[in-house]
Formats: sequence, structure tokens, C-alpha cells
Amino acid sequence: MTPGLDLGLLVGAAVLLVAVGAVRLSTRLGVPSLLFYLALGVAIGEAGLGIRFDDVELTRALGFCALIVIIAEGGLTARWNTLRPVLGLSAALSTVGVVVSIVVVGVAVHFLLGLDWRLALLYGAVLSSTDAAAVFATLRRLRLPPRLVATLEAESGMNDAPVVLLVVLLSREGAGHSWWYEVGLVAYELAVGAAVGVAAGLAGRWALRRGALPSAGLYPIGVVGFTVLAYAAGAVLHASGFLAVYVAGVLLGNARLPHRQAILGFADGLAWLAQIGLFVLLGLLASPGRLDAAVLPAVVTGLALMLAARPLSVAVSALPFPLGLREQAFLSWAGLRGAVPIVLATIPLSERVPGAERLFDAVFVLVVIFTLLQTTTLAPVARRLGVTAPSEATEIHVETAPLERMRADLLQLEVPPGSRLAGVHVDELRLPPGASVTLVLRDGAGFVPGPDTRLKTGDSLLIVAIGGVRDEAERRLRAVSRRGRLARWFGEYGDDRDA
Repeated sequence: MTPGLDLGLLVGAAVLLVAVGAVRLSTRLGVPSLLFYLALGVAIGEAGLGIRFDDVELTRALGFCALIVIIAEGGLTARWNTLRPVLGLSAALSTVGVVVSIVVVGVAVHFLLGLDWRLALLYGAVLSSTDAAAVFATLRRLRLPPRLVATLEAESGMNDAPVVLLVVLLSREGAGHSWWYEVGLVAYELAVGAAVGVAAGLAGRWALRRGALPSAGLYPIGVVGFTVLAYAAGAVLHASGFLAVYVAGVLLGNARLPHRQAILGFADGLAWLAQIGLFVLLGLLASPGRLDAAVLPAVVTGLALMLAARPLSVAVSALPFPLGLREQAFLSWAGLRGAVPIVLATIPLSERVPGAERLFDAVFVLVVIFTLLQTTTLAPVARRLGVTAPSEATEIHVETAPLERMRADLLQLEVPPGSRLAGVHVDELRLPPGASVTLVLRDGAGFVPGPDTRLKTGDSLLIVAIGGVRDEAERRLRAVSRRGRLARWFGEYGDDRDA
């Protein structure tokens, strides 16, 4: 009845399943999955299956939608107790660091490639943003100090906002405004965007904790709805929607929401879908016939970025903070680029800036080359710099379901590999009064534990905690997971985690 729709669904489903399978293959080979997605888009494009796609405006719109989902997931999974100590450094990297990177790259490509100043600064602006999807997917597989991971993740979540504003300003013809007007405009958009994110996040926390929704599946939808609302409200107010999304995501992700793990799982799945669709679409937009000529500009720009702009931006941003040279070196090397620079390169392309097509091609090639280089060398570089944390325990995940009539929460906890909960007796958990382990599921069989029941890796626990002690019980569980039964002796209370 609808052959065009049927064929589109067939191709779309096939691409999606191949992309999902590529995640496993990329993990085995140690190659970033985003490169598989870009290659998949090129393969079905004009040089492969012959599907011609050159709608820059649609790519820009869908790219922004995908970034909303990806940034929201990053905010939802960011723990406030690890984010708070690095907030100042991350904010400096996302503002001062961005400006330094733009200037250094712009000067380099102006003199090395002979580009005019406007286009040269556009190269710097497009490439100054680290990619949230690449950072989240790569760093969470490595055992690194929480401080470094939190800094890079927060930076990637926050720096999209000022970078988008600067790329848009550079892409448009001058409107006669002075430099201080443009600086004030950027400051306004960031400040109002942050305020909108706070308002949306607080509204979401209040509504979802009191809504008593009839289905657990409605909570993830509600959370995503509030993050998208934050972006839209910020955009309507001519503020930074991306910053609003990240702030709202952090507030919602750290709230005592029912079915938290279901929310995070849903957001993670949406973020993967957004990444797959975004990278495939960008690969489809690229024209392989033009990429050969972009290799030299891409390599020159990439070297200027990695060897000069990024290290200098980290060094300047870190001046007010106690950060060692080894940590600065790792932050410099771990500033991963991904889909975000390619999406940003569509802005001057849609604004018909002279030279924008060469900019897009150079950024596309640069992302492929340097993503492959950086992600495959992050682990060896971290070991060489001595910033690894091999003893860092695996984080536990606690799921919450509300027991309305009892005014209590049902906590579901699994003992993962590497957790020091393994080997601890139930009575050694020292849960606060009002919290108790009610059931243990082990090897498919459930039983009611006694005080002398010893926990094992792979166990699933059900814990009932009255509302007033729920947070204290979860902090105690996290503390024991990281330090074992003597957590308090080691000064671990399940709160802030410093490097």
C-alpha cells in the first residue's frame, strides 16, 4: 500500500541492526563505534548504494535534536557529588578554554593554510567543542580517577552551549554591533540558559516525585520530556538551550525519582539511537570524492589543535585550580572530537559562508583521523602519565520503586564485579534503623537472608527503607561497595569522591 514507506523502514531497520552489531565489534577491536556509523553512512550514500542526500538544513535540525538527547543523557548520569568539586574547572574549560582554542587554531590555520580571518576563526570555533557522546562512551570504559572523568564529562556537556553561539555569530554577516555587545549577548544566553535549566529540573523533580504515575514506563518519558522542555524554553527566550538541557539533566538525574535505573536505561537507549542516527546521517551527507583534498588541511588543523590549542587552553583554564602537570597532559589528550564539530560545520554551510564546504570536509576527515588516534591511545597515555586508578571500585546501581502507603522505598541492588560488597555479611552493612535487607536473589533462587549471610558477586538484594533513611542507606551501601566493611575506618561515607 505504501511502497516508499515500506522500503524506507526496511533500509532503516537494517541500518539500525547493523549499527547495533557494530557496537560489539568495535568493543572487540578497540575502535570507536562512531567511526563504524560514519562509514555506514558513507557506504549507503552516493559512493556506495547510491542514495543521494545533500539536505544541509535537515541535517542541522536533526543533528541538534540528537545533541539534545545525548547531552540530556550525560546530565542524567552525572553524579552531583563527583561533579561539584570539578564544576569550576569544567566551567573554565568550557568558556576560557574555548576562547583560547579558537584563537590559537584560528591564528594557526590563517598563516599555515592562508585562510581569511573569518573562516580561520570558524575552523577554531567548530573544533573547540569536545564531543559528549565520544567522551561518555570512551572514558566510562577506563579506570580513571573520578575527578578527571567528571571534569571531561562536565566540560563536554557544557561547552556545546558557548560554542554554538560563537559559530552562529561567526557564520552570519556582521550586523554592526560592537564586540562588547556580542560578549554581553553570549553572557546573557548562557546565564538565562542555566536559569531555565534549573527551573525545568526543579519542576520535573517536584512533578515526578508527587505524580504517582500509574506505569513505571511513564517516568522515563516524563524525564526526557522535561529535558526537551528545557531546551525549547531556552531557545524561545533566545538563550542557550543546550546548557539548559544539561543543567536540567543533572538536577533530574540526582533527584530521588522513582524507578531511577529505568529512567537511566531509557535515556541510555535513546542516546545510542541518537548517536547512530546522527553519525549515519553525517556520513550520508559527506561526499567521498571531495575528501581527498581535505586530508592535508585536516591534518594541519588537527595538529595545531592537539599540540598547541588544546594544551594551552587546558593550561590557562587550570591556572586558578590545583591541577598537576600530568593531569593537565591527560586532559589535553582526552579532549575528544566526534559528531559535534561535524554538526557545527553544517551551520556555516547552511549560511552559505564562503569556504564552508571545504571546512565541512576538513572537519569530517579530522574527526575520523584524530578520533581513531586518540581513543586507541587513551589507555596507554593514562598509564604512561600515571593517572590510572586500577583500584577504583565499580560503581553500584540502585533502583528505587515507591511504596506509597508504607511511605517507604524499595531499593534493588546488584553486587557487580569489583565491588567490595562481596564477602560482607548482612549485619556488617550497618544499615540505619528503618532499612533492612529483605531478600537476596542468588543463582536464580531467592531467600530471606540472616545477619550472618555473606554476600557474593552477582547477588541481587531487595532493601526496604523508610523515606527518612533512604538516602543514608544508599550512602552506606555505596561506601561499603567502595571500601568494604571498614568503610568508615577509611573515611568513606559514600558521599564526595575525590581523585
